[in-house]
Amino acid sequence: MIRPYFLLRRLPALALLLLAACTAPRSVIHSGKVTPRGEFRAGGNMGFNIGTAAIGKATGAVKSLVEEAAAKDTINYRPALDKIQEAALAYALDPSVATSDLYLRYGVIDRLDVGYKYSFGAHSVDAMYQFMGPLGTVEKPQGAAGANYGSVGVQFSTQRAKLPSIPFLADAEDLLGFTMRRIDVLVPLVFSHSFGAEEEIGNVSYGLAYSRSFLKYGIEPGKIYTGPGSGQTTQKLPKVIGRESYGALGGFVNFKLGYRYAYFLPALAIYYQNYGTYPLLNNKEAKLKGVTIIPSLGLQFRLPNKRR
Repeated sequence: MIRPYFLLRRLPALALLLLAACTAPRSVIHSGKVTPRGEFRAGGNMGFNIGTAAIGKATGAVKSLVEEAAAKDTINYRPALDKIQEAALAYALDPSVATSDLYLRYGVIDRLDVGYKYSFGAHSVDAMYQFMGPLGTVEKPQGAAGANYGSVGVQFSTQRAKLPSIPFLADAEDLLGFTMRRIDVLVPLVFSHSFGAEEEIGNVSYGLAYSRSFLKYGIEPGKIYTGPGSGQTTQKLPKVIGRESYGALGGFVNFKLGYRYAYFLPALAIYYQNYGTYPLLNNKEAKLKGVTIIPSLGLQFRLPNKRR
C-alpha cells in the first residue's frame, strides 16, 4: 500500500519527474468489441505513468550526489554512487512521467482488428481478437443494448529508453554513460458491457493484462575510477552490460462515453512487477520492484465503413 506520507516526502522529486517523455504504453483503452471489418478508429490519450520505484529512488540525496559528481573531472568510486545507478535504472525501467500517444486502428476481418500507436519515442503495433459478442455495427446492429463482449490481444512495443533533459537525470546519464534499449509485450484480456446497441453510446470495459519486458542496458562511465585506499591501483572502472527480462500483472477499467462518431475514454490501469536483479559498477547489484499506476484520458473518433 502506498502511504500518503511516502508520496509527500518525495513530492519535489515527483514534480521534477512528471515531464513528458516516452514510455511503452500500458494503458488499456480497448473494448471487448473489436473494430468492425472495414472501419477505422483514431484518437489520442494523455495521462501519467506513475512508477513507485522511480519515485523512491529519485531523492534529494541522489540529486545532490549527481550535482557534486558532475562538477568534477575525475571521481573515485564510493558506495554512494550506487544510489545514482539505481535511480537511473528505476527511471528507465518504469518512469514517473506524463504520457501521450496517437493511434489508428482498422478492422481487418470479422472479429480481428489491428492498430499502430506512436508514444513520442515508443512505437507499438497490436492485434485484438473478439471471441465473444455480436459482430454488428452502429449502422447495422446485430446485438441489443447491454450486450457483453470479450476479446484478447497482443501488443509489441520498442524504444530506446532515455532519461529526460532535466538537470540531475541528464547529468546522471552523462556521468554513467547510461544506455538502454527495450522491447515490451502486452497481452490484455478485455470484457465490456455495451451502452446502447453495438456500443453506440459507449461502454464500460475491464479485465487483466500481463506484460513482459526484454531489455539490454549499459553503464560505461568515463571519469569514475577505483581510488587509493582500496588496495588497488587507480584505474577506470570497466563498463557493465546487462540483459534482463521481467513480467508484470495488472488490472484495468475504462469507459467510452459519447455518441456514434466521437467518444471520451477515461481509463485506469495498475500493475505490480518485480524487476529483478541488475549488475552495477564495481561488482555491485540492485534489486528493484514496485507498483505502476496509469490514469489516462483520451478522445476517439469512429470512421464507419460506408460500403457496409
